[in-house]
Amino acid sequence: MLSIVLSIILSLNIVLGSVIVPVAPNEPKTNIVWEPLPGSQEFALDSRAHETLYHGTRGPGKTEIQLMFFKKNVGKGYGPFWRGIIFDVEYKNLDDIVQKSKKLFRKFNDGAKWHGSTSEYKWSWPTGEELLFRAAKTEDDYFEYHGHEYPFIGWNELTKYPDCKLYDAMLSCNRSSFGEKDWPVDTKTGEKIPVPPIPEVVFSTTNSKGVGRAWVKERFIDVQERNGQLIKTTRTLFSPATQQEEEVTTTQVAIFGSWKENRHLSAKYIAQLMAACKDENTRKSWLEGNWNVIEGGAFNDLWVDNLHVVPRFKIPASWYVDRCFDWGSTHPFCVGWWAEANGDEAIVEVNGKEYKFCPPKGSLIKLAEWYGTQKIGSNKGLGLSAGVIANEIIEKENKLLADRWIAVKPEPGPADNQIRDVREDDVETIEKKMKDKGVIWKSSDKSPGSRRNGYLLFREMLEATVNFFSGKEVNEPCVFFMENCLASKAILPVLEKSTKLIDDVETECEDHSWDETRYRILKGRNRIAKAFKVVFCG
Repeated sequence: MLSIVLSIILSLNIVLGSVIVPVAPNEPKTNIVWEPLPGSQEFALDSRAHETLYHGTRGPGKTEIQLMFFKKNVGKGYGPFWRGIIFDVEYKNLDDIVQKSKKLFRKFNDGAKWHGSTSEYKWSWPTGEELLFRAAKTEDDYFEYHGHEYPFIGWNELTKYPDCKLYDAMLSCNRSSFGEKDWPVDTKTGEKIPVPPIPEVVFSTTNSKGVGRAWVKERFIDVQERNGQLIKTTRTLFSPATQQEEEVTTTQVAIFGSWKENRHLSAKYIAQLMAACKDENTRKSWLEGNWNVIEGGAFNDLWVDNLHVVPRFKIPASWYVDRCFDWGSTHPFCVGWWAEANGDEAIVEVNGKEYKFCPPKGSLIKLAEWYGTQKIGSNKGLGLSAGVIANEIIEKENKLLADRWIAVKPEPGPADNQIRDVREDDVETIEKKMKDKGVIWKSSDKSPGSRRNGYLLFREMLEATVNFFSGKEVNEPCVFFMENCLASKAILPVLEKSTKLIDDVETECEDHSWDETRYRILKGRNRIAKAFKVVFCG
């Protein structure tokens, strides 16, 4: 196994510009001040991939390796071309990694200087290298770095980002103009000293939780057959340098680290970590690094796939059918078609056998949906106009009728109230444009407390569904999703619970399917959720 050792060179013979290089064949005296632990730390530090994700449990030393990945190329001859930047969503979240960098970098006594002012907030070395720490939260923040060169980009806890937009945008800055012309020069001979090509890397750390869990898991975890597998992507692109088409191969790797590998951890720390795991999901995330659980999920404790997701069946003619809508252009939109049970039986076919299905009166069944994205989980919309969406809604409803999934034309249901916003005096609203095509909407409930009440009512309905299938007497409305509602099935069970708002989902995650669902849950409901206590003061 390759052992990478970063050391202080105590005996030096030649100074080449700002680059210090020992004379061969004399062996310099060295003092080892830091080295990676065997296992995931060693593999991650030696990663040759373009994009590396170091993930896993808490405690394997992911942050230290991210810092040392940059440090290992300081003093290699790249000088100011070796420039790095590490991002987090807020500056306060960088406090820990900055403190760890001070403990690590100062051990080397190589002239590294910390610049702590808000305008700098970086490390610099006498040989010209720099490592910046910055806060960036949304795709728009990219424009502060447009045109910059960062051959090293780091992301601290990548799942804090709800989608991949900022990450992908910053990939355009992961480059360097360093070349043979920039090699250091031997001050005695005047000859250039060959230096290997400068690495261009993105090094991210994360645990298996956060608002961006879905896209990070899909991009890095789900694509590999085994941990640490190098994933190659080859594209044919036009090269400005050669003025012709060339094949370009990029690589990525996800490396798993566990607290069990970290010999620097005490038994007391592990005991405290275990004590902090108040539930099974937290334990699996923090102690096992399991990506198939959602810590602090909004609905994952109640959602059961084989109960809340039902086979597609024909809606009885006596049931009420309507549609709901959450608008989106750059982000996805969501149209949902709903049936409301009235106590009459429906027939559901499973494996060729017919079964009677009679949920309590008022139960809701999402029978179809149109989720406006090319890829669920990307949080990217289709950019369709209101008129195009309206025309497609009419076509989809005609097909539902023709295929006899519904027996009556859907009624107008609640839609995102922003479709009524007047953005420009001489431009019609989204609602008006859709109405002109024959698609009408009602207002959604945006009254004070509606988000929390919708959240709690939905949880009550999820629980009622579980009780309904367990044989208990249930009089409260249930909620079901037909198996063709792919976005709801993929998104609702993994929605993160808000850490800032009481009884709400994390609003920065891909929540469009939830918003549309919430509009329908709240429609015509004059009751307050049982768990929603209203306190009157005065």
